[in-house]
Amino acid sequence: MKNLTILYVWILYVWLITSLLATNQVPAAEPALAPFSVNFEVIFRGMKAGTASLELTPEIGGRWRYISRNRIRDIFRFAFPGEIQQVSLFTLENAQVKPLQFNADDGTDAKDRDIQLQFDWDAGRVRGVAEKARVDLPIEVNLQDGMSVQVALMQALARGDNPTGYRLIDKGEVKEYVYISEKPVRLRTSVGELDTVVWSSHRPNSSRLTRVWYAPALGYLPVQAERRKGDKVEWSMHLKSYRR
Repeated sequence: MKNLTILYVWILYVWLITSLLATNQVPAAEPALAPFSVNFEVIFRGMKAGTASLELTPEIGGRWRYISRNRIRDIFRFAFPGEIQQVSLFTLENAQVKPLQFNADDGTDAKDRDIQLQFDWDAGRVRGVAEKARVDLPIEVNLQDGMSVQVALMQALARGDNPTGYRLIDKGEVKEYVYISEKPVRLRTSVGELDTVVWSSHRPNSSRLTRVWYAPALGYLPVQAERRKGDKVEWSMHLKSYRR
């Protein structure tokens, strides 16, 4: 009888400790955002068309600046209109990427294709100019610009999330993009072989699709990308170098 009492007390003790640990479990820390730069070679229809780079840097006041620069050879400029430099200024709020400003410059003196947008979260509006047209739209939940969405996806992957879509402001419209996780691929790159997770995005009912290879070992940096129209690859980007 005494042994049974001791066993009962021990079982009760274990149950109490287990319950306390479960109720006081510390949630997993959010993945820390860290600066990086990535350089790519751009291929257009099987030919070397130029280079591209992505750079994430911290700003004063907890803000971040994410810049995309394309240096395209003149004979291929027709294939990359309006995509020479794009800049997103954003912050993190409750671990979510919150865009504050987006600018795009086509690299010419003309301003016809340039984009300048400001996200006024207090007023709930995004305002500015997109290719000479005035923009004044309501800010929707988790709205991203074309650059900040890349960081939002990388952060989601680092958390172990599987997002199914994002709303993006594209020029003067808010558009829905579907995101799909594809089969992981071991990719041969200029810095060696890397295990990658592959994600594609497209608009509903569109024949155009963007596919990106992300390397978990590099903090989910993008190491390869391509744009397709149907079965045809319009352009692709391949890793040359990176820095974290």
